[in-house]
Amino acid sequence: MTTPPIATPLLSTTTQAKPTKVEDAAKQFEALLIGQMLRSAREAAQDDDEDSGKSTMLDVADQQFSQLLANRGGMGLAKMVVNGLDQGSATPYGRSSLPPIHTQRDNAN
Repeated sequence: MTTPPIATPLLSTTTQAKPTKVEDAAKQFEALLIGQMLRSAREAAQDDDEDSGKSTMLDVADQQFSQLLANRGGMGLAKMVVNGLDQGSATPYGRSSLPPIHTQRDNAN
């Protein structure tokens, strides 16, 4: 009993979809970090008499603003994540692209 080979179009669509998913995930990650930074800055400058409605509205505004920033390049974190993952996928499993670590024991010889 033999199995038919996998069609080439299926392989090409999955390999094309992967970079898009990585880029989207990296942008979402950057948006999350930007949102956390905005929230922390707002809490540091927050008045004690702020009501919950205003707080909720500002949280939604922070989320939208951080998503917009990340989609337009943000701080460049998403790009660094994507580049780092691209470099990591070029190396075989179990091997690192980083230089070996030298210990004092190595230097003594």
